[in-house]
Amino acid sequence: MTQFRKVLSIQAGQPASDGAGVKLTRVFGGRGIELFDPFLMLDEFGSDKPGDYIAGFPPHPHRGFETVTYMLEGRMRHEDHMGNVGLLQGGGVQWMTAARGIIHSEMPEQEEGTMRGFQLWLNLPGKNKLNEASYQDIQPENVPRLTTEGGVQVVVIAGHFDDGTVRQAGAVQRPDTEPLYLDFHMPAGSRISPQVPEGHL
Repeated sequence: MTQFRKVLSIQAGQPASDGAGVKLTRVFGGRGIELFDPFLMLDEFGSDKPGDYIAGFPPHPHRGFETVTYMLEGRMRHEDHMGNVGLLQGGGVQWMTAARGIIHSEMPEQEEGTMRGFQLWLNLPGKNKLNEASYQDIQPENVPRLTTEGGVQVVVIAGHFDDGTVRQAGAVQRPDTEPLYLDFHMPAGSRISPQVPEGHL
């Protein structure tokens, strides 16, 4: 059964910079963050000007939450204090759980061309905040993609997509926090009604 909710507010993304000067749009984060719990921040980065991204994100710490980087175009190299090294490419996802603490860097693996994607920060439940840090690098070919009968292209990053006719498990399954992360590419005039787990709205 379809349910509707009242829109409380409409937030406009704000120009910002982070890391060593990477230009981005902060979609949300900061003032009014309590409205988005458990989401802490969402950044969109996208430019074909190397000066906007080339300095990257040198070593910096995180603790108590997760970062989800969804790369649409470009190449970014991840390294952390535990010795993990990974290359994030267009269409790929990195799901990093900082938990009790991690120091990592995210640096462009390119000197020209377009770099574009999103980074989402997710708060961890109190019982998970002191877990060991970990991360998953998910290559593009391992991120499920499908097209619905109505022509909507769906990228199933986390959780399960289910519109009543098609069901697809995502690349990330986390029974402790049950995230649902979907990317829709919708032709003009198309519609989609994915099922959302109870308690997720």
